[in-house]
Amino acid sequence: MFFGCWLALGALIPVTLSIDPGVKVELTRKGLEYGRQLGMVSIQRKLKTIKIPDFSGTQSVAPIGKVQYSLSNMQIDNVQLPQSALDLVAGSGVRLSISNAFISLHGNWRVKYLKIIKDSGTFDLKVSGLSITATIATKSDETGRPVVSSVNCSATVNSATIKFHHGASWLYNLFKKFVSKALRQAMEKKMCPLVANAVNDMNPYLKTLNVVAKVDQYAEIEYSMVSSPTIANSSVDLSLKGEFYNIGKHQEPPFSPTAFSMPPEVNNMLYIGLSAFTTNSAAFVYNKAGALSLYITDDMLPKSSPIRLNTRTFGVVIPQIAKLFPGLMMKLLVKTVKTPVITFEPSNVTVQATASVTAYAIQSNGTLTPLFVLNLDVSVSAQVFVSGMRLAGAVTLNNMELTLGTSYVGEFQVKALHSIFQMVLKVVVIPKLNAQLAKGYPLPTLGKMKLVNTQLQVLKDYMLIGTDVQFKD
Repeated sequence: MFFGCWLALGALIPVTLSIDPGVKVELTRKGLEYGRQLGMVSIQRKLKTIKIPDFSGTQSVAPIGKVQYSLSNMQIDNVQLPQSALDLVAGSGVRLSISNAFISLHGNWRVKYLKIIKDSGTFDLKVSGLSITATIATKSDETGRPVVSSVNCSATVNSATIKFHHGASWLYNLFKKFVSKALRQAMEKKMCPLVANAVNDMNPYLKTLNVVAKVDQYAEIEYSMVSSPTIANSSVDLSLKGEFYNIGKHQEPPFSPTAFSMPPEVNNMLYIGLSAFTTNSAAFVYNKAGALSLYITDDMLPKSSPIRLNTRTFGVVIPQIAKLFPGLMMKLLVKTVKTPVITFEPSNVTVQATASVTAYAIQSNGTLTPLFVLNLDVSVSAQVFVSGMRLAGAVTLNNMELTLGTSYVGEFQVKALHSIFQMVLKVVVIPKLNAQLAKGYPLPTLGKMKLVNTQLQVLKDYMLIGTDVQFKD
C-alpha cells in the first residue's frame, strides 16, 4: 500500500500550480523498496487464494480416440515470488514487475474413453517462470480522494509440469501435454485480475490521507499538492501546501512561502522538509483567532512566590496603586498585538513576539479597573521534536523588554517591574504555551503509518525530518 499511497497524492493536485510549497516530501529508493516488500506480501497472499474453476473438455488422443476429461477441486499449495521490482515511470506512475514466480497446486482428475472406460485420481501441478507486469495509475474519485488502479497488465507462464497419481500409467503421458497447456492458460487468465484486486485493496488506506488535518478548535493544516510529483531516478518528490488556516475561514497570510531545496539524503525512507512559512502561517492563524492571549490571576503563581498579583506588591514599585486601590487583587492580560515571527537558522529556532500587558485592579464587585498598559517585546528559543505522527516543541525565554504604553495611575519607572514580569513569563506564560506546543500538530500522514528512526535537523529557513516508516495493520 505504501507506494500506492504516495503516488496517489498526484490525484490531489489543484488546478492552479504556481505557488511554492510550504512542505516538501521525498520518498527515497529505500522507501520504495519497503513499499515493494509490502506489495509482494499482499500479492502473495492473494495468489494463495486463487480459485481456479473446475473445467472439462474432450481431447483426441491417439490411438484411443476421444477422451473426455475433467479437472476439479484445485487448491494452491505454495507460492514463491523470488524476483520483483518497482520502477518509477515518468508521467505514468509505478511499474510493478514480477518474474520467475512459482506456484504449486493439487486437484482431482477424471477421464472417460472408449465410451465405457473411466479412470480418476489426483494430480500435482508446478507452475514456474510466472511473470507479471502492471502499471499502477492514479485518479481522483467524486469526493476528491485518490484512487489507484492497475492498468496495462500482462502475465505469462513459462512452463507447467503436471504429475498424475493413481490410474493407468500409460494414460499419464498421453494426458500431460494438453492438460498442462489448459492449466497454464487458466493460471495466466487469473493473474491480472488478482493484481488488480491487490492494487484496489490500497484504496481504503488512501481514504485516510490527511489532506486537511484538524489541529485544534482554532486551526487546521492543509497538505494538498501545489505541483505535480517529480519522479526522478532515485526518488519521488512531492510539494505540499503546508499552510495553517482558521477552521471554517481560509484567509491567506500577508506573506508567501519562499523556495527552498532539500539536501540529497538517502539513509532514510522518507524526508519531510517543513519551511518557516508553515510555522509562521500557524502564528498568523492563532494571532488572528485571538488565541495568543492569556488572563493571569494570582492563583496561577506558585504559592511560595513572594511576588503576588495584588496592589500591595505593585504598590511597592508604584505607590499610587496602593494609595488608589488599597488591598485589592489584580489581574493581568497578556496578548500579542501582531503576528509573532519565527525564524529558522542552523540548529536554532527563534520566535520574536510583540505583546501588550494590561494590569487591572479587581474591585469588590468584580469590576476590572485598568491601571497601566505595557509594551512587551519577547524573544524565545524553541526546541522542536517529532512525537508520534505530530511535530511538537517547547520554548525557553531568551530576553524581554518592557516599555510603558499607557498609565492610568501617573508616571512610574517601568524598569522596576522587569523582575516581576520576567517571573510571570517564566512560571505562567511559557509553561502554558509549552503545554499547548507539546500537543503538536499533524505531519503529512499516508495510510496507517508509524514513523521510526526519526531525526530532525533545523537548517536555514526550514526543518528537515528524516525517518523510516512502518505500516500498522
